[in-house]
Amino acid sequence: MEDLEIRPAVKEDVPAIVAMLADDPLGAQRETPDDMSPYLTAFERLGADPNQHLVVAVRESRVVGTLQLTIIPGLSRRGATRSIIEGVRIDAGERGSGLGTRLIEWAIDESRRQGCQLVQLTSDHTRTDAHRFYERLGFSASHTGFKLQL
Repeated sequence: MEDLEIRPAVKEDVPAIVAMLADDPLGAQRETPDDMSPYLTAFERLGADPNQHLVVAVRESRVVGTLQLTIIPGLSRRGATRSIIEGVRIDAGERGSGLGTRLIEWAIDESRRQGCQLVQLTSDHTRTDAHRFYERLGFSASHTGFKLQL
């Protein structure tokens, strides 16, 4: 892991990020890597928001992992700031290497640095391996999540 760099994503990283998002059964149904325009528009929006941190893990000049960290100030929990980890993806050839742990540890450390009192994430109910991974890192499945497609 010594040769791994975690850094903010740049526009040139977007195709590699999208490829990782699409490289699983769920992502294959909702991502369209053949058209980068909506992803590039989203990347610009993320870059304009100081509470959004899209990062990539790079090894030997190749993007091998990514996640998005969102910082959310709030009133609940006595005015606590929380963070949300989204879009965690690891290149298929890197899975099981400890890279996912390094990315999540980066997100937790950055959340602390930003003054967050809570880190939260969601994971599709079908991703049982991911659930075990997050629990091993100290997360607890404490809530039931809901979504509404618009």
